[in-house]
Amino acid sequence: MKKTWIGALLAGLLAATGLAAHAQAQTYPNRPVRIIVPYVPGGTVDLVARVLAQRLTEQMGQPFVVENRAGASGVIGSDLVAKAPADGYTLLVQSPTLIANPLMVRKVPYDVVTDFTPVSFLGSVPMVVAAHPSVPADDLKHFLEAARAKPQGFSLGTSAIGSPMHVSLEAIKFGGKLEMPIVAYRGTAAALNDLLGGQISVIIDALPSTAPHIASGKLKALAVTTKARLPSMPNVPTVAESGIPGFEMVTWYGLWAPGKLPEAISKRLTEESAKAMRSALVTERLGAQGFIAAPMGPAQFAPYITKEIATYARIVRDAKIQID
Repeated sequence: MKKTWIGALLAGLLAATGLAAHAQAQTYPNRPVRIIVPYVPGGTVDLVARVLAQRLTEQMGQPFVVENRAGASGVIGSDLVAKAPADGYTLLVQSPTLIANPLMVRKVPYDVVTDFTPVSFLGSVPMVVAAHPSVPADDLKHFLEAARAKPQGFSLGTSAIGSPMHVSLEAIKFGGKLEMPIVAYRGTAAALNDLLGGQISVIIDALPSTAPHIASGKLKALAVTTKARLPSMPNVPTVAESGIPGFEMVTWYGLWAPGKLPEAISKRLTEESAKAMRSALVTERLGAQGFIAAPMGPAQFAPYITKEIATYARIVRDAKIQID
């Protein structure tokens, strides 16, 4: 009799918990939600976050507000989310920098796997190897030849340590046998400004940031980082075609919450994010710039993260990248 009574009590408690979680999801959100972007405004992560925030605000009836918390190549803003309450009111939009930093930086104050809940993969964009017009090469193959012959005559730049742009550049530097340092900037805007001004020779960046400058002739595209050539740039070779076989990298964007986010809230955010990414606003604001919306929930996003960690770990190991 006692066991029956205890069993009934436990069943009742579980049912009540389930009902409470369901009710919590139904009323979420009932106040403004912060979306942290751990970089300065103006980059592609910031753009994706702002378009997502606009759609979620319209869909869910509460303000989703983007806050830029830049510093330490994205570590400061990401750590803010890792340590926030797991209630769905503090979210993070990040790139693969989130998984790359712990592989290169000795002390990162969070664990990517345990301190974050992967809510939704949002989409990806190609990257392009872009050069100042003064560089005496029209494709990556010839730039690598020129840079090996006269390494002191060129310089490489990146928007942030640990970014996919940085890791891709390190991989090309390693595969192309280049001996030159990489200048790290605090954000895409600063790196692009120096490239446009000729202070550095080459960067790798997300296509949305560089495409207008390439179209205007202020920069030239040496290669794209995708597996195949881009329909929008059919005459630009891939990195793999340029002497580094098998090379393929894109920069992607995801939505995370603090670890142990209640499943009901995570499910609601996943569904709403997918709806937002399939909207006409995303097509209009991001699609024309090369963004490929491909929303997927935690069941697909979590193993994708695991695969990407392995890819980045291999590059970091091969190129011997270590940041103090």
